[in-house]
Amino acid sequence: MTQKLQTYEAPGIIVTFGPNVCAHSGACVRGLPAVFDVSHRRSIQIEKASPEAIATQVSRCPSGALQVVRST
Repeated sequence: MTQKLQTYEAPGIIVTFGPNVCAHSGACVRGLPAVFDVSHRRSIQIEKASPEAIATQVSRCPSGALQVVRST
């Protein structure tokens, strides 16, 4: 089943998540658990960390399922 691209926005940053691409390595959860918390219905809560911290963690996503765009 194909799932749609998810978009999360906060001041200074936009994060997209492609669930069909995700390899479920857990790198995001281990690296920034306050933001990437699968126990919540909305599992990505980008307002809980700085844009810089989020961008750094997203760059570590091995599958590329997470992408970041810096906004103004």
